[in-house]
Amino acid sequence: MGNLSAFRYLIVLVFYFCFYLRSIQSEEQDFSFDFENFGKDSNFESQFALYGDAKVVNGGGIQMSGSMGFSAGRILNKNPIKLLEKNPRKMVSFSMHFVFSLSSENGDGFAFVMVPVGYPFDEFDGGSFGLLGVRKMKFLAVEFDTFMDEKYGDVNGNHVGVDLSSFMSVKVSNVSLGLMNSGEKIQSWIDYEASSKRLEVRLSKLGDIRSLNPLLSCFIDLPAMFKDDELFVWLSSSSGNSTQKCNIYSWGFKTRTAPHWMHSEPLDPQSFGEEKKEEMKVHSKSDCALRILGALLFGTGCGALGAFIVIIVWTLLGSRRPVAPEDSAEVMEHNSKEFDGYKKFKVVVVDNAIKDGK
Repeated sequence: MGNLSAFRYLIVLVFYFCFYLRSIQSEEQDFSFDFENFGKDSNFESQFALYGDAKVVNGGGIQMSGSMGFSAGRILNKNPIKLLEKNPRKMVSFSMHFVFSLSSENGDGFAFVMVPVGYPFDEFDGGSFGLLGVRKMKFLAVEFDTFMDEKYGDVNGNHVGVDLSSFMSVKVSNVSLGLMNSGEKIQSWIDYEASSKRLEVRLSKLGDIRSLNPLLSCFIDLPAMFKDDELFVWLSSSSGNSTQKCNIYSWGFKTRTAPHWMHSEPLDPQSFGEEKKEEMKVHSKSDCALRILGALLFGTGCGALGAFIVIIVWTLLGSRRPVAPEDSAEVMEHNSKEFDGYKKFKVVVVDNAIKDGK
């Protein structure tokens, strides 16, 4: 009975261990979407919401702004994401690719935006790129700007910039004059690597291959900025005092999750080393300690589980002693009758021999 209970306990332990591994795997599934067409035949409406002047147009694209002066619109993905998970501690990287076009007028252009949950998406106040200009809120924006606004320190009317809770860009890169608002389809890649805290932006004409060198590269600690806030990702556009049309033809987005102690090479190792040598040294020490601690805990857990299984198996096998077979009742009765037959046997040959000798 004791052996049966131990065996059942082992089965339950293995079941819960498998269930735990399955739960970890399900938690680490990455979030993604990829739309090559926003028409009625796709499931766009189930995942996205349109605000302001944004609308689906013929051909499967979305026109975010440009139907009139001071036009503005937004495309919002309904599923929030996190850039930092605490239990266990994990940082989230992301990559995105989209195709757009801007007409030749000098409007605000558009921006890729990340904001915490709670942003009033149905409100517009004439802010740049369709964002709120009066209300102060935390946001990340990668702007594709085709208007030179001196109050924000713009260097020209064709540039890409990174904005952190302000329209004063922390990093700007010039684009060939007239490229973005030529009316042609342009493709862009935005990548954020959480381990190196690098944000990179690439830009090229549709059909060109992805460039190895980014147009813009910027060091940003987004997990420290947003902490464990849930974030919405969206595209926003404003025509400003013009009728500039902004169209989005495709959009793909994907996150990648990794434990905090895992590191990859920086996207730009040389510039990263020049800008943050001291920070990189501090992180490397703490990360090595976490890596060693994690390896020790993992090895200890595996060793304890293996030892427990060996003990259980040894207990089950060692308790089985060989037992001599017992004779059945029929066999014992048969042997008893044979023995009684031997006891009743009488010798009569001697008496016959005496009679013949007379």
